[in-house]
Amino acid sequence: MSYGLRARERMPFAWDTVTLGLTAALLLVGLVMVTSASMSIAARDMGDPFYFLERQFIFTMAGLLFAFGMTRVPVHLWDKYSMVLLMLALLLLTLVLIPGLGARVNGARRWLRIGVLNFQVSELAKVLVLTWVCSYCVRKREELESTLPGLVKPVGLLAVSGLLLLIEPDFGAATVLFATGFAVLFVAGARLRYVALLVFAAALAFVLLALTSPYRLKRLMAFLHPFDDPFNGGFQLTQSLIAIGRGSWFGVGLGSSIQKLFYLPEAHTDFVFAVLAEELGLVGVIGVIALFVALVWRAFHISRMAANAGMRFQAYLAMAFGIWLGLQAIVNIGVNMGVLPTKGLTLPLLSYGRSSLLVSLAWLGVLLRIYHEVKCSSRSAVTRIQGGVR
Repeated sequence: MSYGLRARERMPFAWDTVTLGLTAALLLVGLVMVTSASMSIAARDMGDPFYFLERQFIFTMAGLLFAFGMTRVPVHLWDKYSMVLLMLALLLLTLVLIPGLGARVNGARRWLRIGVLNFQVSELAKVLVLTWVCSYCVRKREELESTLPGLVKPVGLLAVSGLLLLIEPDFGAATVLFATGFAVLFVAGARLRYVALLVFAAALAFVLLALTSPYRLKRLMAFLHPFDDPFNGGFQLTQSLIAIGRGSWFGVGLGSSIQKLFYLPEAHTDFVFAVLAEELGLVGVIGVIALFVALVWRAFHISRMAANAGMRFQAYLAMAFGIWLGLQAIVNIGVNMGVLPTKGLTLPLLSYGRSSLLVSLAWLGVLLRIYHEVKCSSRSAVTRIQGGVR
């Protein structure tokens, strides 16, 4: 470790109060809405109306501990061991497909059994794969900027990861991973015509995959015309749209949702946004979207700060977090509103979901670490200038 890094480690930690405030606001809204959306089903199935609240709170605390731990890890270690992290991601995505190790829930094999808990490996795998992509953008910058093979190599790894996700199947996670990876590669300097060519090829592959799979084609058609089959394939989306429509401007009141009373499936997980819209109305929806937009903007701002300080890997990693957060929020909200086909993606920091919550908060810890290193780098530069003047 260089003298500059050692000096930075001795400086007080620079907390980004904006990121902390936005995250706290989203977590608090999430706790309230998970409680409201789950009380009826928890009382019926678990005998305790606060069953899901208690577990969401426990995993929020665990996620905050993980986030704090990530703030202690120098970011250059993620760059140094990015290949190891990539291998770990591919291993996890492979293990979950093995009967006996991977747990099948609702027809999908996305969870790895860890003791009494099921962990959704795609949540962690996306972060590890994107970390490697960010590292590649730094190590192979000239090759990425000038040649097609320089872009094909990371896209090939994204394709392998996406294929493993599709086998589970997890079409939504594969789409978010591809979109985020392509965005990072483009911003890192890949030529527009190469990116456009590969994006077109990837989009064509996803379309063909959807059209050649009866299961996915059925879900696509249900998304386009949910009211043609409101009691079967379009039931979940129909109930979500009813909830959003009932919310009007100011909502029916916190805790007063009708759709959460056994009408809307997965009301506290994938469709918590619909319950929020019903209870808090358009005003509440705009407030939550504003919080997500502000957090994404903050991640991009930290990315720009890192780029200006010459920390390219940190800049790409912060940008990847912002893109991932924004895309997953857009997909979840779009699904709830009937704009996108139904996907099993949670609303980050709001939905009930242990794996998603733990990984999201841990990645936020990495973002806070990047902010700290950028601020410390600025302080070190100022100190050197002042020392030179003296």
